[in-house]
Amino acid sequence: MLTEFDKKLLNAVQEDLPLESRPFAILAQRLDTDEGTLLTRLRALTEAGYLRRFGAFFQSETLGYRGTLVALQVAPASLPDVAAAVNRYPGVTHNYERTGRYNLWFTLQAPGDEARRQILGEIAALPGVEALMDLRSRKKYKVRVRFQL
Repeated sequence: MLTEFDKKLLNAVQEDLPLESRPFAILAQRLDTDEGTLLTRLRALTEAGYLRRFGAFFQSETLGYRGTLVALQVAPASLPDVAAAVNRYPGVTHNYERTGRYNLWFTLQAPGDEARRQILGEIAALPGVEALMDLRSRKKYKVRVRFQL
């Protein structure tokens, strides 16, 4: 069960984490608590499954990266191994299994077209990969998701 403090904390970390050397200390002040208590609650909320990922989002294009959505057709017996291999690439943000011919989808941020082609070539050559579709971004649509608690 979330406390009122937990709800305030979860709302704050979605948008209001300061870019400072001790962001949790500043956030703790804003929430009328101390840094230790705040960090303890964040750990507990993570362990309870309320937080899955905690990190920054960057304007990847400004850094020279290009995004793509990739669909793979993978032999069912090879799916776990291919998914694990795909996850080892640092530019893969997530992958997921789907039903249908193309049964493994993932997103990739690569530092330019040459790097993207190289990575996708390596992935296409993995045992069990039967086909690959590179669905490069032409226009960026940013969906902002914020859960108001």
